Amino acid sequence: MEPQLLHHVADSVATVVIHHPAKRNAMTAAMWEALPPLLETLAADPEVRALVLTGAGGTFCAGADISTLQGSPERAQALAVAAEEALAAFPKPTLAAIRGHCVGGGSQLAAACDLRFAEQGALFGVTPAKLGIVYPASSTRRLVSLAGPATAKYLLFSGELIEAERALRTGLVDEVLPEGELAERVAEFTRTLAARSQLTQAAAKEFANGRADRDGHWAARARESGDPAEGVAAFLERRSPRFTWTTSG
Repeated sequence: MEPQLLHHVADSVATVVIHHPAKRNAMTAAMWEALPPLLETLAADPEVRALVLTGAGGTFCAGADISTLQGSPERAQALAVAAEEALAAFPKPTLAAIRGHCVGGGSQLAAACDLRFAEQGALFGVTPAKLGIVYPASSTRRLVSLAGPATAKYLLFSGELIEAERALRTGLVDEVLPEGELAERVAEFTRTLAARSQLTQAAAKEFANGRADRDGHWAARARESGDPAEGVAAFLERRSPRFTWTTSG
């Protein structure tokens, strides 16, 4: 099978799989280019309420396919940044499910997700210093916001890999699961996400990402949606709420 991004939707969750097992799921130029339009399609699907990004087999993503850097490193980096920004801008909750190596471009993609769950034994690294490449400013800022400046500098200066437990301590990862339990935990958590208010999630995602000019916008959406009234009624009636507002609407 050619290197590609696979995807499916089940139980209101879209799963995107990085599939290039011959090179530990390294991202080719075509794969970087394919991600933004795929995300646009999934964002517009009213059935999708959350998205999981993962890698085929036992590896998340070993970075960019180095062969793509031989022609024009600048173009390859621009493609990676465009894909990363498209993932960060996805309007619904996103979660990276990480096994094995999450390195270079793989770390870019994982950092662009809202949350990161990893299996014990996973390894994380940001490796441009090994290639003499300047890591993008936007990607550096995102890494600093997650793990802090000290850890970001450690990773960027050295290119060394760190284990999942250290990534958890620094904030680079949100949960670490024993081997064999990642898929079950991700499925459980995304079911929870899919049951919650998309209105709350969309507003919270914007605010958490630093946008500070949309308070009025989200107050109006809340009034129009009826979701706050439904949430209160469901709580008082001891039933599951039936939220109707969607980002796809």
